[in-house]
Amino acid sequence: MSKSLRISLPEKIGKGYKSFWNFKGRYRVCKGSRGSKKSTTTAQNIIYNMMKYPLANTLVVRKVFNTHKDSTWTQLKWATYNLSVSHLWHFSKSPLEATYLPTGQKILFRGLDDPMSITSITVEHGYLCWAWFEEAYQIVDEDAFNKVDMSIRGKLPDGYFKQITLTFNPWSEEHWLKKRFFDVKNENILAITTNYMCNEWLGEDDLKLFEQMKKDSPRRYRVEGLGEWGISEGLLYTKFTIYGPGTEIVKPNKFEKICCQIDFKDKGSDYFCAIVYGVYKKQAYVLDVYYSDATSAVAEPKIAKMLSENQVRYARIESNGAGDVICRNIKRILREDFNYACNIDSFHQSVNKESKILSQDMWVMNNLLFPIDWDTRWKSFYGAMSMFLANFKENEHDDAPDCCSEIALLFNKGNKVKVMKKPKGL
Repeated sequence: MSKSLRISLPEKIGKGYKSFWNFKGRYRVCKGSRGSKKSTTTAQNIIYNMMKYPLANTLVVRKVFNTHKDSTWTQLKWATYNLSVSHLWHFSKSPLEATYLPTGQKILFRGLDDPMSITSITVEHGYLCWAWFEEAYQIVDEDAFNKVDMSIRGKLPDGYFKQITLTFNPWSEEHWLKKRFFDVKNENILAITTNYMCNEWLGEDDLKLFEQMKKDSPRRYRVEGLGEWGISEGLLYTKFTIYGPGTEIVKPNKFEKICCQIDFKDKGSDYFCAIVYGVYKKQAYVLDVYYSDATSAVAEPKIAKMLSENQVRYARIESNGAGDVICRNIKRILREDFNYACNIDSFHQSVNKESKILSQDMWVMNNLLFPIDWDTRWKSFYGAMSMFLANFKENEHDDAPDCCSEIALLFNKGNKVKVMKKPKGL
């Protein structure tokens, strides 16, 4: 390691991570809330340790390989700048890796969607000492973790150590991570919980968001604010069906049709929810989501853009309240800004919302398929779905389940939708 590199924990890392930084046992596990510094701290620790141990290499793992570029790869690159050592590192996109130039040590990036790329992994220089599982909550199969765990093996030189680091948001207490790492006492395991209150670099506006969440949605605040385990008891949706690499449907042109269900914001605290989905063999594959509490002026162009980008030919929106106006605005934006036409039907909502959501839960769980990385692509939407309570009146918002239930109702009616052909001149 460069003799000029000296790390001041209070200055670069801040409080709350001393034990995490210094631990050298096999498993280093950190569950934390949003804004808790867990990823930035881990990235800086990896850069620092690799420069300190010139024979060490690191494997970084996410469930889906193509999510590395905008997350861990970028985070580690940022860490080199924050530690003032970027001139000593090279980050390449093809292959996706990072190299410590003085020694040739590597940070390798892999996804569990390609198991062979992990089980056969080797390094040219030194030893594969460490692995970092980012968003470890996405790994629902413990055996997949075990295979990578076993690849970090072999005798190391004196002073070196093998270690697996896992960082994640604790959405449900039923996850295998809790039983394996948090419910046991083992000197080879460091399992800690951090939250946003240990992050000195959050702004006043960030803190106000957490305080508002604490006031308006205590249950959500316990998970997203304090980093506590999400409670599965009382949830409406006890599982979700996932699709990804290896599933039958892989290309958009395989879909029978691509549609969109839109639930508009009709009250100040409501959310816009628009779900683009492909129809295939009586199931709906979620392709894109817009979920926001933004104003109509902000949401309408974004929804229009999503319809155009996903080549949606049919959409549905409630006509109650301002639905008709929003429908006309989206059509106009599509025509004027995107030179695109989409058949958007407005319908009157006559079904009791609570009855609809509760009665369609099984269809949503079994036939509405979400991409493998949906919990990170659409975090707010994922939280709204995964933490929705069966006791309807205890929920702060119902926009996401309402939108999903409308898709279910459409399918249960036979999914008879009109698909607009591309008009001439567009």
